[in-house]
Amino acid sequence: MVGLPPPPAPSSLVAPERVQEVAVAVILRSDGRFLLGRRPAGKVYAGYWEFPGGKVEPGESAVEALQRELHEELELTLERAYPWITRTFVYPHATVRLRFFRVVGWHGALQDHEHEALTWQQPGAPVVEPMLPANGPVLKSLELPDEYAITFAEGLDTGPFLARLAVALERGVRLIQLREKSMAPEQLRAFGREVLARAREVGAKVLVNGDAATAEAMGADGVHLSAAALMALPRRPAVAWCGASCHNEAELARAAELGVDFVVLGPVLPTLSHPGVPPLGWRRFADLVRDYPLPVFALGGMRRSHLETAWQHGAHGIACMRAAWASPDDFTRASLRRQGTERPAF
Repeated sequence: MVGLPPPPAPSSLVAPERVQEVAVAVILRSDGRFLLGRRPAGKVYAGYWEFPGGKVEPGESAVEALQRELHEELELTLERAYPWITRTFVYPHATVRLRFFRVVGWHGALQDHEHEALTWQQPGAPVVEPMLPANGPVLKSLELPDEYAITFAEGLDTGPFLARLAVALERGVRLIQLREKSMAPEQLRAFGREVLARAREVGAKVLVNGDAATAEAMGADGVHLSAAALMALPRRPAVAWCGASCHNEAELARAAELGVDFVVLGPVLPTLSHPGVPPLGWRRFADLVRDYPLPVFALGGMRRSHLETAWQHGAHGIACMRAAWASPDDFTRASLRRQGTERPAF
């Protein structure tokens, strides 16, 4: 858009003492598109695009502010929303703590009272410009699916695993971690080529558990860092996508400092892969991810049936190993059990 002022550099600004709490609605349609509005003339950053939302007033919770803002701005009544990520941003006029919620249920005819224009945008596609500086960083996070599938070929053998991979891709798995610690390098490369070829056919992303050089040599979409690698690296690997494994506050803080794209946190529930590790439990998980700036996948004992619980506790989604690679018969039974269910209110 012509004639708009460039955004200020946040790092050069002095933060006011008071931090303004803001509830932000990432309104998601069933096709995955999200709603943006263009700020009107006469407001700070007029002409910039943003997610709907507004200030949390004294005495309000963030959810109450979200309900009020959606009604006042868009004449929508909130039905279902989930806490997502929280980011703090310094503008020249204010420091804001943005509490993003994914809004997946509402009713009412969309009537805008706040913006010059509205638009539905597709994650991963070019979006309208310019974006409000504080809102821009979350766009990449919207590309992440709600399931992160971790390979388990060493437990199934390569042939049977690739058959189950085909089932998983058919049911919609679009984010995969290639994690095979016991494979020799040559075998891992061959296996990785097979996984990548199948993933490419449906547009799924594959991250390699290891280092950036290995991921680049395989032609993968990025790298997934172990907790040890995360704590040892001086900077974020130069890859398109970077995930990291975390188990505690220190590792979560380091992941945010490096600026990885997402983390997995666990184990949340008892898991066969780490039988001697005490699980966090959902309450501790929620405490750790509260006010966290990156999307978090809940890891450890996860199944698709845990997804609703994960959302309610602040997770972006779930990360699965064994449960991700159900056999066709397993998947059919699970699908029948899920028919007719819907996500309850927040």
